[in-house]
Amino acid sequence: MGKVRATEWNADATKTKYIQESDGKLTVNNQQNLNPLMERNKKLYTLNDGYTKSKDMRRVASVPPIILQIWSKEYNGTNIWWGLPKDIQKKIMRTKLNSSEFRYFRTSEGSL
Repeated sequence: MGKVRATEWNADATKTKYIQESDGKLTVNNQQNLNPLMERNKKLYTLNDGYTKSKDMRRVASVPPIILQIWSKEYNGTNIWWGLPKDIQKKIMRTKLNSSEFRYFRTSEGSL
């Protein structure tokens, strides 16, 4: 078991721990409590159809930054979501949010 060298709270409500392992390696551990976001998403899902009054914009999902990091790591081995090209980001979002596995990130009905 390693020794926690530092812990920091980030602006996006994630908690980062820097752990010094016994073999000298440094482990970076990110955590985030997703329960408040999931509860908010459930309420928004049943609130209305997600469209603005003018019907020119639609609310579809709320995905926390830590999940975007995980999806980015799955796609290209790095957790830098904003470093991915926009077309790749859209492809990942469409695939993930249209699957039933990630339905709790959705804030309105329909598909992307």
